[in-house]
Amino acid sequence: MVNTLEFSKRLQKILEFYGLSATAFSEKISFNRSTISHLLSGRNKPSLEFVMKVLEEFPEVELYWLLNGKGTFPSTSKEAIPEKQIPKAEDLFHQPPQENPEQENQKPEITPVTSFEEKKPPLPKNDSEIDQIIIFYKDGSFKAYR
Repeated sequence: MVNTLEFSKRLQKILEFYGLSATAFSEKISFNRSTISHLLSGRNKPSLEFVMKVLEEFPEVELYWLLNGKGTFPSTSKEAIPEKQIPKAEDLFHQPPQENPEQENQKPEITPVTSFEEKKPPLPKNDSEIDQIIIFYKDGSFKAYR
């Protein structure tokens, strides 16, 4: 788990190292200023997107140092990581293209439950069970499955 107060101290150290204000930092990584403020105050935990943008924009920042304080800042590694090995933030949030074009048009086979008296397969022993799954479509419609 990321300790938010310690994370905020490390984030402040990055701002001081580069001589940036919180506003300039937010503009540099294209992130909302209020998000930076919440992170600096320790109110919020960083998102994956935020961490990836910091690593992408500031190569001297090490991932493990940023998240849990282990390692060094600025990076003292003599071997620079080639830019192509560092994933871009936007690449993490897009699905890779499917290899088989025939699979793109296939939809999973889901049959809605029409009666609550149908036999149900045994569920694993958990404290909670799934009661209902609702799928929302972009056109505003939805389907509920029990």
